[in-house]
Parts: sequence; structure tokens; C-alpha cells
Amino acid sequence: MNLQIQKLHPDARLPKYAHPGDAGMDLSAIESMTIEPRQTALVATGIAIALPPNTEAQVRPRSGLALKHSLTVLNSPGTIDEGYRGEIKIILINHGSTAFEITPGMRIAQMVICPVIYANIQEVSELSDTLRGEGGFGSSGIKN
Repeated sequence: MNLQIQKLHPDARLPKYAHPGDAGMDLSAIESMTIEPRQTALVATGIAIALPPNTEAQVRPRSGLALKHSLTVLNSPGTIDEGYRGEIKIILINHGSTAFEITPGMRIAQMVICPVIYANIQEVSELSDTLRGEGGFGSSGIKN
């Protein structure tokens, strides 16, 4: 699969996989900013993409930033639809107790390209029974 990427800013970095076999490619910031504790920020990447038909891009947190700095993608996973051609921007939230500095070139999120399955919507008067039924939050317990 080919992914077309347009640089919208001269300092933008193309997404890339850090290791062979990685599912996500790193997305980098093109701007400097400070995200204060318990605040959100919209961070520009300076790129736009053209996804292949029947795909989406999911924007996900980077585990190291989440673990070490409590910085994560707020709407995780963020969805980039196939038809979107605007700049990719990342909504980050600082769950930590200290300010976090974003610098140009910093890898701030990862992007995974996924297939999309389109459903035919059918309204029905009732659904089939299952063993689980309507058991929801916590219905399976927490111990084996």
C-alpha cells in the first residue's frame, strides 16, 4: 500500500516507522509550545495525507510519553477519514503535574493505517439472544 504525504511546512517531517514490524509510524510536531498540567493543546504536524480507498488513519499516543510524562492523545484513537485532505493536527492532553515542552521535530503521536468495513444498517424489532445478554460494565467481574 502506498500512502501519499504532502509537506505543508518546510520543517515538517514525514512519518516513519521506528522499527521493522511496527504498526504505528511516528508523527512529529512542527511548532514549540508548552502544555500546562491538565491542559490540552492542538499541535500541528505540517503534513496532509491521501489515504487509499477503504482505509482510515488512527492517531494514537506514544507509550513513552504517556508513561514518563502523562502526555497522551485526548481523543484516542483519533480518526482521520479517507476523504480528509487538511493538515494533521494532534490533540494532546497533559495529565501530569508539571508543564510539558513540545519542540519542533519532537515525535508526539503515532499513526496506524487500518482497513474500514462499511456496514449495511438494518433496523430490527429485536436482537438475537446471547449468553452475555445485557450484562455490561463490570459484568464479568475482576477475578478469575
